[in-house]
Amino acid sequence: MLSIPHSEPARAGDWPMRQLRAAKGSTTVSVVLPAFNEAATVGAIVSMVRQHELVDEVVVVDSCSHDATAEVAAAAGARVVHQTDVLGHLPPLTGKGEALWKGLYATEGELVAFIDADLVGCPPEFVTGLLGPLLTDPGTAFVKGFYRRPLVRGGHSEPDGGGRVTELVARPLLNLCWPELSGFVQPLAGEYAGRRSALEAVPFVSHYGVDIALLIDLLDVVGLDAMTQVDLGQRRHRHQDLEALGRMSAQIMLTVFDRLERAGRGVVPTARPARLDQFRHRAGAHGDVREVVSTEISLPERPPLASLRADTTGSRA
Repeated sequence: MLSIPHSEPARAGDWPMRQLRAAKGSTTVSVVLPAFNEAATVGAIVSMVRQHELVDEVVVVDSCSHDATAEVAAAAGARVVHQTDVLGHLPPLTGKGEALWKGLYATEGELVAFIDADLVGCPPEFVTGLLGPLLTDPGTAFVKGFYRRPLVRGGHSEPDGGGRVTELVARPLLNLCWPELSGFVQPLAGEYAGRRSALEAVPFVSHYGVDIALLIDLLDVVGLDAMTQVDLGQRRHRHQDLEALGRMSAQIMLTVFDRLERAGRGVVPTARPARLDQFRHRAGAHGDVREVVSTEISLPERPPLASLRADTTGSRA
């Protein structure tokens, strides 16, 4: 078993393709890309994944994009599903977690890998790194990727400047509340894979809290010994502004508070949905004007897919 908390983690190159090909056998593998306005990058990622001999199906979940994301993904060879069309009889939700949950439902692989659609220069090792532990160790149920995340600003690159929400919010919260998960280098990484049986046993938070919620919920379902991480090298992607990162941080904090409350370890400090007030400065006729921007921060989530399938089967009996 690959240990997790603070031991030296595996690297994507630790699994030769010959070994993985033999280990795969008849095991089916699906790759899901949640995508919102990612026409500039999704095609190259799909092309790389489709050429990977370990992958049986590639599904892009178009999360109500306003650009040509769906067309670019389809042209590159992905099967594109529109988020609102999958399980369309359910009340609609929005957000990254919703796209992941819908993608899990829309695929059939025994192993499912998730890769963000905004990556620049996504190498094949992302796929082998995520699938290696699952294919070669039957005791592994979930694999989290990590990497260096450079932040490029004004022509200057900070090798580890990315992941600001991770360092300022997610990591402190995990160390304080779930220290057993503190060994995960990138707890908010969007690149991870798992056995369908494990992924369908946990709920999916609909917004940006989904990544940290999956870690916490899977810890309860499969245990730490069945969770591992793999060094994928370097991740380059589009960075969000501070205002967007503030909203993301609030969603992550609310998700952690919710999990603490469910575990009987604390009480959510405010009624839900919460409100986040941010201050945006713009030039006015008499100097800078401070504009208050209020955002409702809610915590909708989808139930474990296993329970949904069970309910559907029961209703047809």
